[in-house]
Amino acid sequence: MAIDFFPRARGFAGLSSLILWGISAQAEPQHAIAMYGAPALAADFTHLPYADPDALSGGAITLGNTGGFDSLNPFVRKGTAPWQLAYFTHETLMGRSWDEPFTLYGLLAETVETDEDRTWVEFTLREGTAFSDGSPLTVEDVIFSFEMLGTIGHPKYHSLYRQIESIEQTGDRSVRLTFNNDNRELALLAGLRPILSKVQWEGRDIVSAPVQEIPLGSGPYSVTKYESGRYVQLSRNPDYWGADIAFRTGTHNFDSIKLDFYGDSKVLFEGFKAGEISAVREFNAESWESQYNFPAIASGRIVKSVIPHQKPSGMTGFVMNTRRAPFDDWRVRDALIQAFNFEYINDTLTGNAQPRITSYFSNSVLGKEEGPAQGRVAELLLPYQDTLPVGTIEGYDLPVSDGSARNRAGIRAAMTQLEAAGYMVEEGTMRRGDGTPVSFTILIPKGSTEDIAIASLFIRALERLGIAADIEAVDDAQYFSRSGEFDFDITTFRRALSLSPGNEQKFYWGSDAADLPGSRNLMGARNPAIDAMIDAMLNARDSADFIAATRALDRILTAGRFVIPFWSYTEGRVAHVKEMKYPSYLPIYGDGSQWMPETWWWDDSK
Repeated sequence: MAIDFFPRARGFAGLSSLILWGISAQAEPQHAIAMYGAPALAADFTHLPYADPDALSGGAITLGNTGGFDSLNPFVRKGTAPWQLAYFTHETLMGRSWDEPFTLYGLLAETVETDEDRTWVEFTLREGTAFSDGSPLTVEDVIFSFEMLGTIGHPKYHSLYRQIESIEQTGDRSVRLTFNNDNRELALLAGLRPILSKVQWEGRDIVSAPVQEIPLGSGPYSVTKYESGRYVQLSRNPDYWGADIAFRTGTHNFDSIKLDFYGDSKVLFEGFKAGEISAVREFNAESWESQYNFPAIASGRIVKSVIPHQKPSGMTGFVMNTRRAPFDDWRVRDALIQAFNFEYINDTLTGNAQPRITSYFSNSVLGKEEGPAQGRVAELLLPYQDTLPVGTIEGYDLPVSDGSARNRAGIRAAMTQLEAAGYMVEEGTMRRGDGTPVSFTILIPKGSTEDIAIASLFIRALERLGIAADIEAVDDAQYFSRSGEFDFDITTFRRALSLSPGNEQKFYWGSDAADLPGSRNLMGARNPAIDAMIDAMLNARDSADFIAATRALDRILTAGRFVIPFWSYTEGRVAHVKEMKYPSYLPIYGDGSQWMPETWWWDDSK
């Protein structure tokens, strides 16, 4: 893409120097592949820019998770596995640089090759790639992994596999995938599929295998000990095959990482204060200022670090299930957004320290612009104007209250929308046309104390409309099971978005994913205009069309009123023991989950 997204341009050429993404397409084996433009790092790079090649090696840290786990297999839907496992224990053919919008460098693969139109991609494995038990990782494992994950693995792997026409071994260490779809991102997505051992699973069903059976991986860490629901101990493999490759230099520096599980965030925080956890992320600005003043911070044993980033806001809030009434009516969803007194809730819980999310891609060049759609954005939307949510083309912005607890204007606007949708208040109760009272539940994981607090304040506002709402707090296993089956009225929602949105958007809000169990289309969005904008984004050949398609998609999603947005996280906040250090150079994706602890190290010399 020929546009400078960032103040520190990394891997982007000037607007006039690159018009088509295809100009940078590989004609021969390369060390890296970028979705747009050319990779920022040359073939002889020695380390990622945000990794310190002089980082110390050693030390042990403990990280905290809320809830529990009943599986050690993150590659299937069954059970709940610690989310970090896939990143620590398994690897992909290519690895992503968090300092570029979407560029991959060789990891298991030494080189990548593709044609100008990216109708196929070929990877050549490095010599010596191996699983943690020392067995060689081969092309057979690669082919097996694509086929197994693409057919019976987690649904998130299925879409790519359906777009693969063929996969074949082309050499001792080479494999080629040919695609059946005109989608330039597929070559990169293929490089990000985890590789599992064929020997371990051949002739066996990974889905019906015991959830405690650990899939063999090639990553820097292995699970060496665990107690179901309580902790997982990860130990660095002293014989890790990739310790000396440039992509890994200065990374995975801790000897061991323990994942401890706590009932909720309050208990976890107390564990951190007591020295049981090495680092925590804090998402609440007010808590960062008011609660991080305990003795360990005053003494310097705990350090507070603020990490800026340049990524889109994504969407965090309460998502409404449009598969169910009354949320299938946009006017009801709009009424709930009007009744949600963000300014008062934000002041109560964060001291107005965090701005509100204004759209899915806000805080970035990909976000929708204010006012009516214009130019290329309007051109993309107009053919679908009959199916677009109200306000998509004209312009839609979230309501802003006066900050008072009563929010009279918001309640009046909500009442107007509900009456327009055929609802009425009788004896203090909001009722449907048949007289049935309006009521629903908000499904929240037990450990999400902040979400419970937000829901409690929201419910007070709903009472003024005569709507009865309850909080249903469940354990993690129930939450993931029910949300995966879309068994909820309203629930918590967090969708992180990148500077290079692609095929995953179909899984997030594409029509085909609306009724696919396990998909991330929790709202049940099903609109041909959304599908068309995703296709336009995927097939764009220049930066202007890509940005226009993403902005058009952002307009539809925001005007769709699927989610009641909370506040955005424009910077990361990490509190950690003083021995944990990180490089001074920060990637554009900031405090991403892989950046910490991937590039951190332990230094107790002072």
